[in-house]
Amino acid sequence: MTHAAPLSRQGSRNLGLERRLMQALKGEVRFDAFTRGRYATDASIYQIIPQGVAFPKSEADIAAALTIAAEHGVPVIARGGGTSQNGQPIGDALILDMSRHFNAIRDYDPAARTVSVAPGIVLEQLNAHVKKDGLFFPVEPSTASRCTIGGMAGNNSSGARSLRYGKMVDNVLALRAQFHDGEAFALGDMPVGDNESIRARDLMTRMLALAGRHRDEIERIFPKVQRRVGGYNLDELLPAQPNLSHLLVGSEGTLAITTQATLKLSTLPTHRVMGVCHFPSFRAAMETTQHIVALGPVAVELVDNNVLVLGADIPLFVRTLADITKGQPNCLLLVEFAGDDLDALKRDLKRLDQCMADHGFPDAVVEVVEPARQKPVWEVREACLNIMMSMKGDGKPVSFIEDCAVPLDRLADYTDAVTELFAQHGTRGTWYAHASVGCLHVRPILNMKDEAGVKAMRGIAEAACDLVRQFKGSYSGEHGDGISRSEFVEPMFGGPLTRAFEEVKDGFDPENRLNPGKIVRPLRMDDRSLMRFPPGYATPIPAETALDWSDWGGLGGAVEMCNNNGTCRKMSGGTMCPSYRATRDEQHVTRGRANSLRLAISGQLGPDAFTSPEMKETLDLCVSCKGCKRDCPTGVDMARMKIEFLHHYHAKHGLPLKDRLIAFLPRYAPWAARLAPVMNLRDRIPVLAKLSERLLGFSARRSLPVWRRPWAQTGKAATAADVQGDGRDIVLFGDTFNRYYERENLEAAERVLQAGGYRIHKVEPQDGGRPLCCGRTFLSAGLVDEARKEARRTLETLSPFITRGARIVGLEPSCLLTFRDEFGAILPKDEAEPAAKAAFLLEELLAADIKAGTTTLPLKDQAGRVAHLHGHCHQKAFAAMGAVEATLRAVPGLDVKPIESSCCGMSGAFGYGAGTMDVSLAMAELSLLPAVRKAGPDDLVVADGTSCRHQIHDGAGREALHVARVLDMALER
Repeated sequence: MTHAAPLSRQGSRNLGLERRLMQALKGEVRFDAFTRGRYATDASIYQIIPQGVAFPKSEADIAAALTIAAEHGVPVIARGGGTSQNGQPIGDALILDMSRHFNAIRDYDPAARTVSVAPGIVLEQLNAHVKKDGLFFPVEPSTASRCTIGGMAGNNSSGARSLRYGKMVDNVLALRAQFHDGEAFALGDMPVGDNESIRARDLMTRMLALAGRHRDEIERIFPKVQRRVGGYNLDELLPAQPNLSHLLVGSEGTLAITTQATLKLSTLPTHRVMGVCHFPSFRAAMETTQHIVALGPVAVELVDNNVLVLGADIPLFVRTLADITKGQPNCLLLVEFAGDDLDALKRDLKRLDQCMADHGFPDAVVEVVEPARQKPVWEVREACLNIMMSMKGDGKPVSFIEDCAVPLDRLADYTDAVTELFAQHGTRGTWYAHASVGCLHVRPILNMKDEAGVKAMRGIAEAACDLVRQFKGSYSGEHGDGISRSEFVEPMFGGPLTRAFEEVKDGFDPENRLNPGKIVRPLRMDDRSLMRFPPGYATPIPAETALDWSDWGGLGGAVEMCNNNGTCRKMSGGTMCPSYRATRDEQHVTRGRANSLRLAISGQLGPDAFTSPEMKETLDLCVSCKGCKRDCPTGVDMARMKIEFLHHYHAKHGLPLKDRLIAFLPRYAPWAARLAPVMNLRDRIPVLAKLSERLLGFSARRSLPVWRRPWAQTGKAATAADVQGDGRDIVLFGDTFNRYYERENLEAAERVLQAGGYRIHKVEPQDGGRPLCCGRTFLSAGLVDEARKEARRTLETLSPFITRGARIVGLEPSCLLTFRDEFGAILPKDEAEPAAKAAFLLEELLAADIKAGTTTLPLKDQAGRVAHLHGHCHQKAFAAMGAVEATLRAVPGLDVKPIESSCCGMSGAFGYGAGTMDVSLAMAELSLLPAVRKAGPDDLVVADGTSCRHQIHDGAGREALHVARVLDMALER
């Protein structure tokens, strides 16, 4: 089978343009194939390779880029977070990534409730800044954690609360921008003649006249629904005193490049409450929506059956869905009321309950009043798209008619008609989002790798456009036109208004330099050459994989789970993606890595790209934290993909000595421990530290773990026959790190388990050799075959104990959780599954048994003691943090304070590298180290990961304790 053409065939590298830009711009300029590939996609189905990418730092950089690009005849596209659904920020052009540097807050006046910002600022960061004054920017799309203000203005975004706060166009006060040739101008709520740019004055005079000439058509044809964002906003020029900047809002960067936005802020409501309405059928929810809206809520959001079913299999959302649902509803409506009188809001919930009962649904509302409960519910709603995109296989929910908007009284009939339309094309759809304004996000499930799927998309698009016109709605209600819907501007608005839109475009951009092919004179929405999966697309590289990817239909299917929605670009909350948070570089984010892998294994970056140095550089800063495994709702597991890549890369290029030393650590550790005084000289003699940096790559500024006399488990060796199978049998798995560097943790765990009444069986390897190992260090170097040997050796010894009911308990999360994760990828599932089910972290075992009442620990009161808890990334990825907290809270009087932190940045050997230590510390400085420094001198700092403890020691000068030692210190003796 052939595969997609390499990038060199889709657009050559423009060396002249690259050279000129590098000379003129202060920001970076990148024209290499990997960077161009990473910027070829957004969250849509499209892929168009740009000619290059620039990262402007100032308005002067933008002006220079526009001028130079024009001289070379190259179009320019401004890009924010790259989260668009319809292909807006991609094209055969120079991409200006505004998010990297051009993201400052400039003028902020809390008294006037206004703020001026550079367009690259992320909405969530803006709201975090103004929250201290009780303010927020109320246009809140579900992508608030990574979408930029410039992108929101370009799309005329809205969000869940638009029922009260409107769209971007209702909240933008003024815009500064540049024409296609770099000339600056400003538009806002001011007379045309006040503009400092003569060119802008003349142009806006013409635009006002154009709108006046088409007043009748505008008033007759523009849809009378709040969610209308198609075409250009000529209707905003009709009032007697129009805000002229509103013509640019929603123009998708086709008219000018925004350099500053002045926004209207709103007052944060003191309280919010939510009612989760349960419905037995989708139509029932749609029919009832208009009656709920009449109660005056802030938001009414749909969560459909697809989300409920798929979300129940995603660890991140299981607990939340269980909290807000009762029985087995077909779908939910999340209804929010907001204001300053909590009692009044609670009465609103009672009115909601009565409304539901009046329409045949008594006792169908779950009240969610507590803010701590509301937050995860909104996180589920905001992740609806990604939850639905977590469907495995080639068939995926596809965005192209996603946000059509119709009047509320026609909503049920419209959704029925679209459902029938899907059935006619042999598919079904997924629904979610803004029921309150008749703007439901709907995606039919189609295979876009197949010509039949593309034809079905075209047929559905044309029929849906007819339906929207029939129901007097808007074909584009939130996400703009882009490539998906620009073709349908003329069918929706008619010929005369479309020609008027073309006059707008030609007035601002007569040479078609800015984002061509969008809104007017459109690209064809079903042109497969513009798609992520063009004709001939396949993923034949590598020919054979080292890991088992069968659950995804192969490595290609696993990589393609990334839908480019950009959740990994969030800068706070959760774990992922720590390298992006430290660098703000698309290369070092899960999405960027996944795009590079997809392009490489499909042959689009050349025949050897998969094992190239450029791919190695792309994955170098992935710290294998597994944050994406949990935080990414589609489950993109970049840590596992990195193992696969390193396996092939090192097979081709060889294994460096530094990586070999780390990988084979478990094999030589018994001998190294005997030479501990010699092994520990490195950190005492500076010249040795510098020599190890020069020869091995270990940073001389970083201390190494101290070799110790190893842990020697007490008692005599056990056999499987000693296992009684009553739930009290334990095999304490001594990992290499705790065994040779911090044996006090294993010794403390023994005492705690004995105090809890467990029988600890001393298990020795069947071959009588060195201690058992999980293979983690080999996996970190891509040595899958060696890791498989370790896994088999370990299971051969432990399986007889597991079969008779013993549980395997470990202390180091990265090691113990390998039993649950990678064992299933390197061994047949029937071999790996019993061990996965029997493997527990110490805190998981204790938390579960204490809750079940089968274990008690004799613990002394620790009143007045505070424990600051940092979670290991793998604990977070496998939802084990609740168990850590619960175990620590079992200590009477201990005040447990979780640290809201991402990855500590060490990630095994990563933090020791001379070339990665600075990034490692930058990750730790994002949240972990500042929090530790604020801890009181007598407070405890708790971290179960050996790497985490080392980072805390080096970065903050504090000793962090494993939970086993905290419990041991509290034992009654």
